[in-house]
Amino acid sequence: MTAFVYETDINTTPEKLWQALTRGEITRRYWFDRRIESDWAVGSPVRFYDGASDTVTDSGVVVECDEPKRLVYTFRPEGFDHYTRVAFDLEPIENGVRMRLVHDQLADPNDVEGWRQGWTPILNNLKEFFA
Repeated sequence: MTAFVYETDINTTPEKLWQALTRGEITRRYWFDRRIESDWAVGSPVRFYDGASDTVTDSGVVVECDEPKRLVYTFRPEGFDHYTRVAFDLEPIENGVRMRLVHDQLADPNDVEGWRQGWTPILNNLKEFFA
């Protein structure tokens, strides 16, 4: 399986990290002003918007939702044909949460580096959000 995998420890609770992953007013603060919206029921749409606008930048569908442990959704930037899959696993640890992101079902194994370049600044901002 070709995938981008990122694991880090974040100084927060699973519940607060879950909110940061699923609430648009929080994602805007670390995801370069992208606002996520969904009701998080399996099969429901997931949409990312540019700031406060109605411009959709990325979309997908909720695959799994086990609050505050596991969140999985398909993901596709607008204008692309191929959906990938994003999975967040949150595990409580002594001083916070171990978060593991797996972004897989990539169209091409060579896409891993592009996703690494896209995700790393977002996830660094997320970690800094809780610092």
